[in-house]
Amino acid sequence: MSVRHGLLALLRRGPRYGYQLRAEFEASTATTWPLNIGQVYTTLSRLERDGLVSRDEQGDRDEQGRVRYAITPDGRDELDRWFARPVSRADRPRDELVIKLAMAVTTPGVDVAAVIRAQRSATMRGLQELTRALRSLDASAEAAQRLVVDSMIFHAEAEQRWLDHCEAVLARPSEETP
Repeated sequence: MSVRHGLLALLRRGPRYGYQLRAEFEASTATTWPLNIGQVYTTLSRLERDGLVSRDEQGDRDEQGRVRYAITPDGRDELDRWFARPVSRADRPRDELVIKLAMAVTTPGVDVAAVIRAQRSATMRGLQELTRALRSLDASAEAAQRLVVDSMIFHAEAEQRWLDHCEAVLARPSEETP
């Protein structure tokens, strides 16, 4: 899961304090993935070291001692590359795709439909490779091997169905609150 990219997506909306980033990250992911505030500040330090964020122009600290961070042009480029790149199944200790789509929906200027299309293509390619792998297993293959490949196929099929669902939800007109 990319806390790094999630924070960059939030900073693209404007400068934020660490605690704001934590709260907004958790809100964007429906509190499914709580963040430790230490993880937020460690990630911000690395992002600053890498030139992807900077301390906001107002100075190092406000009157309460808080530091606001802002995304840099290099940070915007990195975030754009992340949104454009499909998520590998190997990169999902937490489901980065879910976080990516949650952030894409709430980040100005992101073509959410393009993010979904890129992921759908990558998932379909993976599904085709898995199907070939399943067919290539001989009759003496261990049941565990078959179950592992079956599991991966089911996950890929479920992801395709979920992407269909995402498109359907996003195509619906927004319901106005009374």
